[in-house]
Amino acid sequence: MTKQKASPTTPCEEIENKHYDAIIIGSGPGGEGAAMNLSKRGQRVAVVERHQDVGGGCTHWGTIPSKALRHSVSRLIDFNNSPLFVEGFHKPRAWTFDQILKQAASVVTKQTRMRAGFYNRNDVDVIHGCAELVDRNTVKVVVEGGTETITADKLLLAPGSRPYRPADIDFSHPRVYDSDTILNLTHHPRHIIIYGAGVIGCEYASIFRGLDCKVTLIDSRERLLSFLDVEISDALSYHLRSSGVMIRHNETYASVVGEDHGVVVNFESGKRLKADALLFANGRTGNTDTLKLDKVGLKANHRGQLEVNEHYQTSVENIYAVGDVIGYPSLASAAYDQGRIAADAIVDGKAEAKLIGNIPTGIYTIPEISSVGKTEQELTAAKIPYEIGQAHFSSLARAQIANAGVGCLKLLFHRETKQILGIHCFGVNASEILHIGQAIMEQEGDANTIEYFVRTTFNYPTMAEAYRVAALNGLNRLF
Repeated sequence: MTKQKASPTTPCEEIENKHYDAIIIGSGPGGEGAAMNLSKRGQRVAVVERHQDVGGGCTHWGTIPSKALRHSVSRLIDFNNSPLFVEGFHKPRAWTFDQILKQAASVVTKQTRMRAGFYNRNDVDVIHGCAELVDRNTVKVVVEGGTETITADKLLLAPGSRPYRPADIDFSHPRVYDSDTILNLTHHPRHIIIYGAGVIGCEYASIFRGLDCKVTLIDSRERLLSFLDVEISDALSYHLRSSGVMIRHNETYASVVGEDHGVVVNFESGKRLKADALLFANGRTGNTDTLKLDKVGLKANHRGQLEVNEHYQTSVENIYAVGDVIGYPSLASAAYDQGRIAADAIVDGKAEAKLIGNIPTGIYTIPEISSVGKTEQELTAAKIPYEIGQAHFSSLARAQIANAGVGCLKLLFHRETKQILGIHCFGVNASEILHIGQAIMEQEGDANTIEYFVRTTFNYPTMAEAYRVAALNGLNRLF
């Protein structure tokens, strides 16, 4: 076992029986946020990480590599669609999946080194090994060839999650992948079946289709990403289909059969599909099964998740939990904030700060999607009188310059108070554009008003100008 600190690596015997103010299990966003805040507040902190590098699933298998892949594929699509760049080429430029993985790997390396530096500078001990709870104050760290024991006044569980793997699917087959193992793909599939049309499934459908793979996306529901505003969900379906993705709704697998050169998926509806590879992306499970929660009287639900109160405290007074392991919203951005809030609760007994009510969603399909606040369907069901302001990117000078005319910005606001109730964006840089409106939407009282976007002056030409266009469009509907 090694200890990641500013000083050279010390023998593991020096860690034996060391006591801390807090022990954090997991170095993903939640664990990192807690560790940094605790350290800056004068606490002696240890982080136990089961992998050889810090960063957790977010850095190594989830958010960072998948978004790096998506960025490379998006640039390839832009190149092949630009008359300026393709002039003289008789066929589109093509990259294989393993080629673009190299770019993703370089980003992961940069992120890992940067985050390791955070622990070094803040004098946080990082102990590499698998954590097991012995009692409410004691953690055993299992490493090859032995174990080490450390103790603390408070424990924080941030072990993250992993892809859900049904027992009736053979994930050891070389053609069957989940969203972690897909990053080990070395061949370039001509046809891939993606089972599960949630955020991860839709993102990878965009990635593989952008690499000119035949993609079949299997959705067990009636429409894609049903938590989105219907208009945005419909736009995603349209653009995935127009790019060549085959979407099958209301389907559930009956069996998955791995063959020498492919995979056959049999469905309960009687349909059968065959492809070179299967990506199973249907749900995630909290990494609590190896922690031995029973030793401290905790029990996870069927998804491996724990219940916590508003201060991220479990039913055991000195044990806290944050991130994917507590369920919704299961976002890296939220997990980091949860970790910082939990750290305040650990030090002060309670936390004054709280996670914001309207958490933005970023979905990195091609084009990308971002939203915050209420959808049209929710406002209609609640009988709230609202109006819509829209700006289509095709009418923006900046989008025309960038050849990024696909998409729109949609503002939902109260007809009487003009308060912004929801923001939905589809298109290039949607996740960045959204934050402009979110900043106004989070203001209290009369400061939250769609009229702000009419009164202010935007740089021109910019994508941000969509707010002025959408605001005028919506206000013109009022009578």
